[in-house]
Amino acid sequence: MKNTIKLAFAAFAITTLIFACQRVPLTNRKQFVGLVSSDQMMGLSFQQYKGFMDTSNVVPMRNKDAEMIARVGSRIKKAVEDYLIQNNYSAIIDGYQWEFKLVESKELNAWCMPGGKVCFYSGILPVCKDESGVAVVMGHEVAHAIAEHGRERMSRALVANGVTQVGAIAAGIATGNEQIMQVAGQILGIGTTVGGVLPNSRKQESEADKLGVIFMAMAGYNPTQAVEFWKRMAEAGKNSQKPPQFISTHPSDETRIADLENNLPKAMKYYYAYGGK
Repeated sequence: MKNTIKLAFAAFAITTLIFACQRVPLTNRKQFVGLVSSDQMMGLSFQQYKGFMDTSNVVPMRNKDAEMIARVGSRIKKAVEDYLIQNNYSAIIDGYQWEFKLVESKELNAWCMPGGKVCFYSGILPVCKDESGVAVVMGHEVAHAIAEHGRERMSRALVANGVTQVGAIAAGIATGNEQIMQVAGQILGIGTTVGGVLPNSRKQESEADKLGVIFMAMAGYNPTQAVEFWKRMAEAGKNSQKPPQFISTHPSDETRIADLENNLPKAMKYYYAYGGK
């Protein structure tokens, strides 16, 4: 009897995992996401983003750097919307509530949570160097959200923690189940453990790089600056005893730079098509 129950549970779990897969709409990579809905991820994101901003030193909009973050964000947002409409994926950003904030912190870090909640730390601005550098980071981080990498990582993390029933997960999110909320905290990386976000996979990083340079190109920023930014970031890592958070969760190496260079011809077509010179 026990073996029968175990087999039934195993069959249920396998079926759940199979039907929880989809393909990344923009790259066609198969990803496992179905244990958590987009709406659930955005709800968690909005809650944690507000909590983080309420307890952080947010740079006011009258500051020129904060204005720059908002300006670049607005242009990237428009580029993303245009790209998704062109490719018949505009539904991806249904429910998005875009925000672009700058906070005072020495950390070299930036992130975009599900639902378009973006944060830059002031410590990364010298490495960005200028508005084009900010666009590199913005495009890359927004691409992670558009490709639902957070949802994918949370689904995988829940399975790793033995949680595979969609109904139980939904109930756990609604009631603030400790185990599920802990997983969400690791994925979103906000709260008392800022920077504790679980790292993205190489495949996710490659997708974010590829889409990020297209987004920045469509926003009017020269995508060749992506290569220059990652060279500066790699150098910043060499000069630090503790690698910057942006590097530790976003590996920067020769392979990444080579891949970016290979993607530049396609990105440059978008750049010229949208008025770049």
